[in-house]
Amino acid sequence: MTSPIDKIASEINRIKDFEICGEVTSIRGLLVECAGINSALSIGSKCRIISRDGRIVGAEVIGFRENHAMLMPFSEVEGIGVGCKIYLESQDSTINPDISWKGRVINAFAEAIDDKGPLFKGAKPYRLRERPPPAHQRRAVKGKIDLGVRSINTFTTCCRGQRLGIFSGSGVGKSVMLSMMARYSEAEVKVIGLIGERGREVQEFINDYLGEEGLKNSVVVVATSDESPLMRKQAAYVTLAVAEYFRDLGQDVLCMIDSVTRFAMAQREIGLSVGEPPASKGYTPTVFSELPKLLERAGPGIGEGTITGLFSVLVEGDDHNEPISDSVRGILDGHIMLDREIAERGRFPAVNVLRSISRTMPRCNTPEENKLVDRARNLLSTYENMAEMIRLGAYKKGSSKEVDEAMAYFPLLENFLRQDIEEKADLAGGYKMLGEILGNKQA
Repeated sequence: MTSPIDKIASEINRIKDFEICGEVTSIRGLLVECAGINSALSIGSKCRIISRDGRIVGAEVIGFRENHAMLMPFSEVEGIGVGCKIYLESQDSTINPDISWKGRVINAFAEAIDDKGPLFKGAKPYRLRERPPPAHQRRAVKGKIDLGVRSINTFTTCCRGQRLGIFSGSGVGKSVMLSMMARYSEAEVKVIGLIGERGREVQEFINDYLGEEGLKNSVVVVATSDESPLMRKQAAYVTLAVAEYFRDLGQDVLCMIDSVTRFAMAQREIGLSVGEPPASKGYTPTVFSELPKLLERAGPGIGEGTITGLFSVLVEGDDHNEPISDSVRGILDGHIMLDREIAERGRFPAVNVLRSISRTMPRCNTPEENKLVDRARNLLSTYENMAEMIRLGAYKKGSSKEVDEAMAYFPLLENFLRQDIEEKADLAGGYKMLGEILGNKQA
């Protein structure tokens, strides 16, 4: 492990010998136009702007128009005016993760925000916009990972290196379920990106849901909803970069982002500011090109390490076919649907197992386990098809043997799918419990 002295020496060596300086020529909404250093800039370059009152404002180059570079600040533009100096910071955005980051809460600049002191920087830089490993060199997705949630472990079993989407409307319990997986998963390290969250919910998630035990093996990246779209977007990239660092150490990483929708909204704001034409529901074309670049970075690596990705999608208006949901569903290896109707009847987690699927599950399970899950799905499907008639009292018992059987099993299966936030479930125990329910109950 690198000593503190070596780390300090490494920081000193990063100090520049000279600086490249330009100036502000115009401000239009969220955009700051710069002249004088265009030949030294490229898309993604990081700069700092010195405001009239001496405040340092970070910014990123997001485009060029005629002879001017267009920069978007990471914070407010108040105090910035024509003639303010702009200094080039770096051509490529990188961070230097370190194993000591476990148990820490950081922002989109990879700076500590948890009052536990500054972060040590590792020796190797990791690019925020890194490309995923070549597809032909990646190892296959195999081997189950215990996520600690019974309904997901059993009905949508996740494998190491798999990517699952959690689709949910607002207030249906996705954040609570993510916290359960962060606390109870058997992954060696968890990297959690809270993108565009309410400020109140951040502390609630870290202190109440995740807890000291869950935080111990986690790195939490935070960008709240009141921060600039660049901060929200960059926080997602930082989350994946930190996950890639631990993956390269040969560890099994659980990477969670809540939510991909707010990442897409941030990219939409940036795209519209730079003049991109709005496409589907106002989302610009770059939104749909950036999503696979972000999500494909999760998965198995070239070496031993893996990144298992859990990405929540905030479904607008409970429409599971809205543009972001539809695009993300096509990129990932499965999806978990949280249902508002299930939540309203008091069953949490509100997973709709009939609409959820894990594409790698059949190959990871034994034939016996697959048969067990298929039988449970058939019983739930039969009940759901007749649920309205049963509730209205229009179905007469004895009319159908299959429906009678489903009615007998339904309360037991519902109880199986219910799990308290303080309850930890394991893979083997879930299949055993389901086998006991289907094996012992007589319709």
